[in-house]
Amino acid sequence: MPPRAPLPPPPPPVEIRTWPDREALLRDRALILGELVKMYIGPSRLGLTLMWAGVAALGWSLAGAAFLMFEDAPDALGTVPGVLCLAVGACVLIPAVVLMTVGVSRDLRVHRLLVEWGRLDRDPGRDLPLRRPGASLAWLLASFTLCAAGLFGCLVVPATARAGEETYGLVAWLVGLGFIAWLTGLTGLVKAFAHRRWVLRVLVGRPAGEPLVRLDG
Repeated sequence: MPPRAPLPPPPPPVEIRTWPDREALLRDRALILGELVKMYIGPSRLGLTLMWAGVAALGWSLAGAAFLMFEDAPDALGTVPGVLCLAVGACVLIPAVVLMTVGVSRDLRVHRLLVEWGRLDRDPGRDLPLRRPGASLAWLLASFTLCAAGLFGCLVVPATARAGEETYGLVAWLVGLGFIAWLTGLTGLVKAFAHRRWVLRVLVGRPAGEPLVRLDG
């Protein structure tokens, strides 16, 4: 996997800003905000989130298969395949969870930079492409679908499980998959609404030409 692009620095303090005029500030602001919006809510970010969720689901599926093997094992020797399957599942699941957590932490830093750079000024013409309503809608729909599937797996499956027909291992496997889907979907919903809130409060929340900070301090 190629390394992620480094995050831009926050805006410099007022006393050391070197922009010669407002137009230069607006050009730099538009360039940096464009990159930050791609990092935060772009299609590649959505694809990466879904990919790691899929890897985590695969790891948990291997662990679930191990649970089923343990239940069906006739003796201690019969649990060996399950132990191996559980080890492989852990090797797949744990890195995926760690990388998803790192991604959430990075998203928080990106959103903080979006707020800081966006509040420098307002430029309706250059700000229009930053709103990304299509990307927000894609995140919203994908996340809502995952949340719905996750809640079904977490709530409906155990509630409707019948003793003697569904084993504990099967129920645990389905609930775990549901939890992964629900958590991924919830993260996506938060991002979609956070981006929309940023657009309304930072990009369109005050009259054009009224910066929140001044170049001369």
